Amino acid sequence: MDFVTVLFYVFSAILIIAGTQVITARNPVHAALFLVLAFFNAAGIWMLLKAEFLAIVLVLVYVGAVMVLFLFVVMMLDINMDKLREGFWGRLPLAAIVGVVIALEMSAVLFRGFLRTDNSVPAAASKIGDTKALGIEIFTNYVFAFEVAAAILLLAIVAAVALTLRKRKDSKYFDPAAAVKVKRADRVRIVSMKAESERANAKADTQTNAENTGV
Repeated sequence: MDFVTVLFYVFSAILIIAGTQVITARNPVHAALFLVLAFFNAAGIWMLLKAEFLAIVLVLVYVGAVMVLFLFVVMMLDINMDKLREGFWGRLPLAAIVGVVIALEMSAVLFRGFLRTDNSVPAAASKIGDTKALGIEIFTNYVFAFEVAAAILLLAIVAAVALTLRKRKDSKYFDPAAAVKVKRADRVRIVSMKAESERANAKADTQTNAENTGV
């Protein structure tokens, strides 16, 4: 057994343990951190398979963006975990059936590959994880599909911002154009009002009477 095989088994074991903790941890923050650990170990397995691009994307996109955003949402929201756990045992049989079906399908695909006598890797497959070769393919043969995907993602971002900034009754909003048109005389207005204190009012009345008598 070589060193690469040992690393594969170590990464796989940690990945299975972290994935199990994701669905069994009671604290959602702990579950998110275990998912980050699972992503890192999956990226390590991709590196062993010489798929550097997929490993980098897994770390930068999922760990660096998606999971950080998820952690912020979990820590900022007051989530009632007792309410989320209601009906868990009622949905467990259906979830177990779906899980068994997925496990059988994955096992069928994997065992079919293991039982093959000819496991030679094609020459073209040696450059699958090469970032340079992938970039050349994307920006030459698949440039139109790449631009369409970029336009769709841009549309999704604009739609998310538009949905977030819609007018609400509980949100504060002002018109920037009206704020720019405000003149200096309209900003501050001095109003003469009587004081709340009776002593101050009596003093002001005395001063007013004295001025009127002097006039």
